[in-house]
Amino acid sequence: MDKDLSNSVGLVQTQTIRVVEADAPLMLRCGKTLGPIDVAYETYGELSPEKDNAVLICHALSGNAHVAGFNSPDDRKPGWWDIMVGPGKPIDTTRYFVVCSNFLGGCSGTTGPSDINPATGKPYGLLFPMFTIEDTVNVQKLLLDKLGIDHLLGVVGGSMGGMQVLQWAISYPDRIDAALCIAATTRLNAQSIAFDAVGRNAILNDPNFHGGHYHGCDTPNRGLSIARMIGHITYLSEETMRNKFGRQLRAANEYKYDFNSEFSIETYLDYQGQAFVERFDANSYLYITKAMDYFDLTREYGSLRQAFANTTCRFLVTSFSSDWLFTPAQSEEIVEALGAEGKDVTYCNIESSYGHDAFLLEDEKLGAIISGFLNSTLHRIRSGSRVVAEHRNGPHKLKMFERAKRARVDYELIDALIEPGSRVLDLGCGDGELLARLIQDKGVVGEGIEIDEDMMIHCVQRGLSVIHRDIERGLEMYPNGTFDYAVLSQTIQTLRDPQKVLIELHRVARKVIVSFPNFAHWNCRLQLFFSGRAPQTKQLPFRWYNTPNVHVLTLKDYDRFCAELDIKIEKRLPLGKKSIWPVRLLPNLLASQAVYVTSKYQPLSIDY
Repeated sequence: MDKDLSNSVGLVQTQTIRVVEADAPLMLRCGKTLGPIDVAYETYGELSPEKDNAVLICHALSGNAHVAGFNSPDDRKPGWWDIMVGPGKPIDTTRYFVVCSNFLGGCSGTTGPSDINPATGKPYGLLFPMFTIEDTVNVQKLLLDKLGIDHLLGVVGGSMGGMQVLQWAISYPDRIDAALCIAATTRLNAQSIAFDAVGRNAILNDPNFHGGHYHGCDTPNRGLSIARMIGHITYLSEETMRNKFGRQLRAANEYKYDFNSEFSIETYLDYQGQAFVERFDANSYLYITKAMDYFDLTREYGSLRQAFANTTCRFLVTSFSSDWLFTPAQSEEIVEALGAEGKDVTYCNIESSYGHDAFLLEDEKLGAIISGFLNSTLHRIRSGSRVVAEHRNGPHKLKMFERAKRARVDYELIDALIEPGSRVLDLGCGDGELLARLIQDKGVVGEGIEIDEDMMIHCVQRGLSVIHRDIERGLEMYPNGTFDYAVLSQTIQTLRDPQKVLIELHRVARKVIVSFPNFAHWNCRLQLFFSGRAPQTKQLPFRWYNTPNVHVLTLKDYDRFCAELDIKIEKRLPLGKKSIWPVRLLPNLLASQAVYVTSKYQPLSIDY
């Protein structure tokens, strides 16, 4: 075996176990029963004595239980997510006990349409009962029961696997600590259902389909191949297809003027279709895509908020910028519903050109997020601390803006202003330094919002709950009065519409703490007066052409701003460069920055 296995789980064997007996069949959502049910699965790593490190991985439509390593010395490729699972990898098998099973209805060892129907002695074919994502999760739960695992540190899955993750959080809220939902949705939209329908019709209309009873004779390879081609188009982004294939001809410089495959994209799809029919069953494709189409949490529970109402785990939701199958907007629907229910949710939209397939390919960014989230969840369980000691995996260097923010003295003052045990929202939280400090020092329940991807990843690694979002898009996900404090530190001058943001902050929080650099500081005035150039200071280290600041404001400006918005200034704390003690004399001239604590005036309640 000429393979480097130094960072691999090595050779693994797919195992099969019976989870449902024939005399005690499983009741499915469609109203029919199924039994016996066998499940194919693989495990990696060791279960801890406390049984607190088990991670379940849920695969997507065309996956199987073989997530990592090699089943045979002759295997050309490792498992389908080997870049993520193994020693020292994001899902570290020296730290976690990992389980992955082929889901119900599959064709890689778990009972499905190609297995023998006890009633007929022949393959089920289309006599196999319809199943749902919920049924699939119930079978996974039965597998874990057989393995003696009654609690999961995390459930991880991308695409259809992410749907299973959401169902796990809803169906078994007391059995999981973290749900990691990657590039998924709570329900397919009409376009996605349409693609599935075209794929199924290609199979159903293949002359070799024979009503689903094609075993022992020619199989509907052409129909399944076309279905795979259609599906594969949805997995790629337009940018990927343009850069990888463009209008290239595969083997000639001139057109052949016939109907054979000529363009590189055509031959690529031909290859993908042919490779798929060699390892997949057409009936399984029909059933699995139908299960995806039936998945609709809003229809099932009345609303997404109601669907997530009883969940208790942490959530990590991840999307990819170029994914047009399950879009970032669909992931944000999940995040907004969880946020409205007050759940512990972290969200990141990763910039990627790979489209939907990014969850299989973006190992650095996605890996850092998964690793940080699982590690911090286990850290919470074992230490009781909600913050992981500061560390930085990967080349996520602080940008100039973040270095400027760290050079401040306002963190200590903001820390002193916030009451212990409060619920805090930190907007523009950067690398999470202030939020982590508040959680550690004051025991606050803290959440953050951050637009920078690298800073967002670092927050996840610190164990913080942060939403990757532009705060100027609004805070609709949060009901009125969700937080005791909203903190906007050194950010208001960078906002295009600070008025909109301040109004929203006073809606969602009882008190708002805002800090900003004072552009009327004497140093700024002198530089502008004597040099005639835009000033640079420790709080304002930028040139005019690279500054994130789009507004120039002073203490007097902010006083007037609050008055115009009918906002009550409870505390006004002008600060010098290094001291947290307020500047008393000529603050608009001598203070380099300021911290304000404000609230919204409440109308008088008069009893008649």
